[in-house]
Amino acid sequence: KVPLCFLTLITHRCLRALKTAQTEHVSPQLYTTLHRRACSSVSTPRITTHYTIHPREKDPRWEGIEMERFADEADVVIVGGGPAGLSAAIRLKQLANEQEKELRVCLVEKASQIGAHTLSGACLEPSSLNELIPDWKERGAPLNTPVTEDVFSILTEKYRIPVPILPGLPMVNHGNYIVRLGNFVRWLGEQAEELGVELYPGYAASEVLFHEDGSVKGVATNDVGIAKDGSPKDVFERGMELHAKVTIFGEGCHGHLAKQLYKHFNLRENCEPQTYAIGLKEVWMIDEKKWRPGRVEHSVGWPLNRNTYGGSFLYHLNEGEPLVALGLVVGLDYTNPYLSPFREFQRWKHHPFVAPTLEGGHRIAYGARALNEGGLQSIPKLTFPGGLLIGCSPGFMNVPKIKGTHTAMKSGMLAAETIFAKVTAEDVESETAGLHVPEYAEALKSSWVWKELHAVRNIRPSFHNYFGLYGGMIYTGIFYWIFRGKEPWTLKHCGLDAHQLKPAKDCTPIEYPKPDGKISFDLLSSVALSGTNHEGDQPPHLTLKDDSVPVNRNLAVFDGPEQRFCPAGVYEYVPLESGDGMRLQINAQNCVHCKTCDIKDPSQNINWVVPEGGGGPAYNGM
Repeated sequence: KVPLCFLTLITHRCLRALKTAQTEHVSPQLYTTLHRRACSSVSTPRITTHYTIHPREKDPRWEGIEMERFADEADVVIVGGGPAGLSAAIRLKQLANEQEKELRVCLVEKASQIGAHTLSGACLEPSSLNELIPDWKERGAPLNTPVTEDVFSILTEKYRIPVPILPGLPMVNHGNYIVRLGNFVRWLGEQAEELGVELYPGYAASEVLFHEDGSVKGVATNDVGIAKDGSPKDVFERGMELHAKVTIFGEGCHGHLAKQLYKHFNLRENCEPQTYAIGLKEVWMIDEKKWRPGRVEHSVGWPLNRNTYGGSFLYHLNEGEPLVALGLVVGLDYTNPYLSPFREFQRWKHHPFVAPTLEGGHRIAYGARALNEGGLQSIPKLTFPGGLLIGCSPGFMNVPKIKGTHTAMKSGMLAAETIFAKVTAEDVESETAGLHVPEYAEALKSSWVWKELHAVRNIRPSFHNYFGLYGGMIYTGIFYWIFRGKEPWTLKHCGLDAHQLKPAKDCTPIEYPKPDGKISFDLLSSVALSGTNHEGDQPPHLTLKDDSVPVNRNLAVFDGPEQRFCPAGVYEYVPLESGDGMRLQINAQNCVHCKTCDIKDPSQNINWVVPEGGGGPAYNGM
């Protein structure tokens, strides 16, 4: 059953889409010209038109516009249709069915389809899946490639140094599966629907709602039908409100609602700042003679220097075709503003150890996503009145394992188990209107997730030493392999990734080779493979708190690093029409929702907010 309010909203959106299709939009070129003319009277061209920066209450164009939202009630609302959110939904309905209790669980996902925004390597450890759905093989889970071979290397510019993977090290992948995580997530969505979970893809949660007592009431989905200049279109449609006893936030890495919650409840008061990386990935169809299904290859070293954290992966899939998934991960605490993660990735593919696998093949997919690397010491407070955080949103990734799906799933399952008892209790007592479930954090700290993250807590921060990569590897060999992470200290990170860049004048520009169009490629042809699409006539969802900061600080001091750290060509500096100076241009339609700009911007002036629901990449099994 679909609730009446959702049917009404869906109908309105269909009519809006039809009307939009019948309307001839202003071309991007003409819009840019008109926009420039409109801004010619001010010293800084206006870039940001989003209502989160320019309130509608002060905009006469919004006078008389109907702003009432539909509201709907559920027992539990879940934000985010990734492994964590779907595992929580599945476990909640399993418990409800076992105990024959009515429980309404609604899940909203900003992607147009479940799994369409999911991107990971991915080598899956099946421990949580075995627990959640023991008969997953019989149910047709897309885990088709058990790991058969593990290879680890240190790369120099021309050579490979093999490194043995000793038993007990995090990199051992025996018993794991190489998967296309988007396909796995899509399958999890099917299992959730069978159990009665209400899934609503294409609805982006844009706002956290609060009760009068300050507890979380639920979320509101995004408004649609807003023009690029911030004015309402004829087809404007208000989002809807979803209220719940408990709201679970599983948005993934650097969720925009989680950022609001961190501030509202001061959740990061007693933890280290989160540190991140960007992962870039491609899928290739290769020559069958070079295909070795089940082979897992990891490397560190070139093309990154010893003081830039990162590494590569190359996985051979077994899905009926000679496919490989490959990628490069670069820590976002790098210091040189001239570094381009995308170009480092393209350069890495030309290494003599990598290129032979790709020669004669062709690329079929590209994408990028930020990932948490802070580990145990960067996990915030997880519960607050009316809600809690799960999965990669708070950051449960095991960095040396390069795995976070199994821990994310387990966090969702533990959240479901602790929530279920409270939501279904007939004599439930709560000090707030939204239920507070501190038992979730307690259960997590008593689980194998916490034990696993505690054991590896010092591996990532150990990289910050004079010897960089090599010092970190020595630390790992001594204190993890020998002592299993039982050292009586916990190392700290270096602070926010945004604050690590050095001024451009103190750094050497990096000369990258031109792509050859066979193994390495340019940025825009890569973005085209991601399937990324946004409604063109909407305010850019990459908002600036101050439109003057990019030129006055980022360009002046750091030579505009956003035009290099973005893996989708969203940001570029172009000359002003007058020829006197530069301005920042935001090509928001290219955005693959990786969140890197929000993380790495040295001025912390970029704030990523949700575009219209359904916009973004359309990954097919990334």
